[in-house]
Amino acid sequence: MMISGRTEKRLSEAASKMPAERSGTFVANVSSRPDCDALVAATVKRFGRIDTVVNAAGMNLVGTIEETSDQDWDECIASDLSGVFYMSRAAVPHIKETKGSIVNIGSVSSLGGGWSHAAYNAAKGGVANLTRSAACDLGKFGVRANTVAPGLTVTGMVDAIMDDDELRKGLGPHSIETGGQPEEIASAVAFLASDEAAWITGIVLPVDGGQTCADGGPEWDK
Repeated sequence: MMISGRTEKRLSEAASKMPAERSGTFVANVSSRPDCDALVAATVKRFGRIDTVVNAAGMNLVGTIEETSDQDWDECIASDLSGVFYMSRAAVPHIKETKGSIVNIGSVSSLGGGWSHAAYNAAKGGVANLTRSAACDLGKFGVRANTVAPGLTVTGMVDAIMDDDELRKGLGPHSIETGGQPEEIASAVAFLASDEAAWITGIVLPVDGGQTCADGGPEWDK
């Protein structure tokens, strides 16, 4: 497994928990096409093949259309959507050889719009449709492409929300009233990348504690 990110320190911390002979690290910014090309080349050099690409890099951006600057828009689209495109395009020739798969990390925002996240919603909606397009085009080569759509997941990005009851109320109802854990998202990714999902392609799989299962109506018995 080759893992990549923008800071060597965080990569080293993650790699320390993995078998050295089966892992590697590469510092890259996926919003840069040359970085993506170099990452794929380094992975093939290190392991000789690519079976699965997991596009998980991204950023959150709060702001309505009116509040979103050109720079904010460009940075969010570059990180959350263009990076998925660059990485997938660079890896596809190698994934064709192994009949592997692409798993992209979208969001519940891949399934619908939301308030005050204009650029983020646009990018994550784009990820879902880019994945579907890849599934259509690459299926004849034995390559699958799927999207995992997490709901609120407990990471450093959302600590402030999880610690504030008022902010949590604004998240909307969940059937399971806890935030998801990164390991729960990873389990969905591992399944879609595995041979057990060999006949699954082009889907958007919500992993969201029931955030998207309701129709938006009230709980009538309350």
